[in-house]
Amino acid sequence: ARLAAGWVRLARTPPTERIQYLFKLRNLLEEHFEDIARTITLEAGKTIGEARGELRRGIENVEVATGIPSLSMGYNVEDIASGIDEMMIRQPLGVVAAIVPFNFPCMIPLWFLPYAIACGNCFILKPSERVPLSMQKVFALMDKAGLPPGVVSLVNGAKEAVDALLDHPDIRAISFVGSSPVARYIYERSAKAGKRVQCQGGAKNRVVVMPDADMDMSLKLILDSAFGCAGQRCLAASVAVPIGEAQKTFTPMLLEAAAARRVGFGLEPRVEMGPVITAQSRERIGGL
Repeated sequence: ARLAAGWVRLARTPPTERIQYLFKLRNLLEEHFEDIARTITLEAGKTIGEARGELRRGIENVEVATGIPSLSMGYNVEDIASGIDEMMIRQPLGVVAAIVPFNFPCMIPLWFLPYAIACGNCFILKPSERVPLSMQKVFALMDKAGLPPGVVSLVNGAKEAVDALLDHPDIRAISFVGSSPVARYIYERSAKAGKRVQCQGGAKNRVVVMPDADMDMSLKLILDSAFGCAGQRCLAASVAVPIGEAQKTFTPMLLEAAAARRVGFGLEPRVEMGPVITAQSRERIGGL
């Protein structure tokens, strides 16, 4: 009931007024930038440079969402067929939710949250149970921004919390980012409940190194891709495929550079890669 009431109030608020909350949120995120970035490093393990880059991308999404008065415009077409005019308008759905992964505790939630608010929806976020702290801080800032009660909600938990969101009749749409098996599960269960659903699963990326490639530049780019965020991202270059003579030059260079990678605590200077998210992840990777 609280969510429904919040949605009715927000849906009837003009978009030019809704985005004022986002302007305030954007400024608050800038004011607390280093504190949130440090929290990302402490709970997700990535280096402080990676955490700052992630948060910057998240803030950029808040900035883009402030353009919703233009982005959400519909259209009119007169006489699209004989005696027929066409009109398209965009309206909020109601209550929507996002279930997000551990690898980008701030950026991925901000792919969804600002746009949902700007479009007039109430929004529920279920962060990964492995990284609950970053969004606690962001939601505290949203309170400071003055969002009305019931517009945003933070739900912590594991599978039980996920299933509750998927099955709840008042939640109209679900967005998910995470592993492919979980994406399939969420898509099937949400679709059966009649919800709109979008699921982004995992990825496996191959990089082909040709014999005439600039080996030094290729090595730098592949190292950054493969080891950024400890390889825990869908854009990671998981497999390098050197072709022909490149096997004799690139492969030894890659092995030497990987062995020299500085691994450690993400807040320490000069560390190039932080830990993976759990001991179980480390054991699985080592087992490969």
